[in-house]
Amino acid sequence: MAVQGMDIAVIGGGIGGLAAALSLREAGARVRVLEQAPAITEVGAGIQVSPNGLRVLEALGLGDSFAAMSVAGQAVSLRDFSGGREVLRLDLTRLPKAQSYRFVHRADLIGLLERAARAAGVGIELDARVESVAPGLQPSVTLADGQVQAVDLVLAADGLHSVLRPVLNRGTRPVFTGQVAWRALVPNGSGHPDEARVHMGPGRHLVSYPLRGGRVVNLVAVEERRAWTEEGWQHRDDPANLRAAFAGFGGDVPAMLDQVTAPGLWGLFRHPVAQAWVGQGVALLGDAAHPTLPFLAQGANMALEDAWVLAACLQKDLSLADSLALYQRTRRDRAVRVISAASRNAWKYHLRNPLVRGVAHLGLSVLGQLAPGAMLGQFDWLYRHDVTRES
Repeated sequence: MAVQGMDIAVIGGGIGGLAAALSLREAGARVRVLEQAPAITEVGAGIQVSPNGLRVLEALGLGDSFAAMSVAGQAVSLRDFSGGREVLRLDLTRLPKAQSYRFVHRADLIGLLERAARAAGVGIELDARVESVAPGLQPSVTLADGQVQAVDLVLAADGLHSVLRPVLNRGTRPVFTGQVAWRALVPNGSGHPDEARVHMGPGRHLVSYPLRGGRVVNLVAVEERRAWTEEGWQHRDDPANLRAAFAGFGGDVPAMLDQVTAPGLWGLFRHPVAQAWVGQGVALLGDAAHPTLPFLAQGANMALEDAWVLAACLQKDLSLADSLALYQRTRRDRAVRVISAASRNAWKYHLRNPLVRGVAHLGLSVLGQLAPGAMLGQFDWLYRHDVTRES
């Protein structure tokens, strides 16, 4: 079908929504983003952009600007909790392209995408809360103020609590994983190098990596817990609770935690990948279709992949229905694989039995020394996947 001239509404001004809007605008569509917030901002968090996501940013013409605002990750360092001893080092400079793995503040990436979208002619409507979506030959969205907007295509990139997902998928409920996570930014007073460090302990782990030229460090700390009542990370916690949970951790962890002032805390829930991503004149992308746990650092990368593939499918010589069906077929199996891998990852960091943990860490250390390339190569299926070449 000809995407040229299509009228498209994108719900959500996050990474996936803005990337999709930019991709479709550059293909000739008329695109507007409906964002419920009064401004497109994203508080508080760092993200990791791996090669598969970076290829999309480069294909959108944003590679140089993104490189200037992000930190090139040199390694992933797995460390034992007690003294901070390195167990395994994955050398990210072995990846196919130099500086292919980067750390960035989410707000900085969203700002870059917003500026590019506006410059390309994407309309961005703020304070535009979508209450409902009606699929159909001419789908429509209804806003909180009662306004109804009829368009040719509605894309829902509105995250965990998408207004469209339950219209296409009924009766799916999230399940608490038994884990909660704190998130915080602290000054880089310890000289944290340009690497992601995973500090592994019994029933918990802490990830740290630098942002914004190395001036600050992003922290994500995960603890196993029996009960949790609320989903979302907008809850504030007393930093004393975070420090108490990780009191047995050594190395540079205590110094970083001493600087935490107002951490966010949220329960981690496992959501099934949506069975239906598309309907008549509508489609899901990003977390609205496939929320992922933060144990493989792929949430933003998957949203970027979705955005590119969806735009590519809509430019093929197919009907709208067939283009959307192709998008789901192209993306769903990969999303299932990524989310399954992320869900399996946490237990590897949380071994409680000291003997089992010692043997496992020794095995990782030996493998890392004997076959460092092979240890990184286990992620080839993830990092070497390039949707800009395959779409």
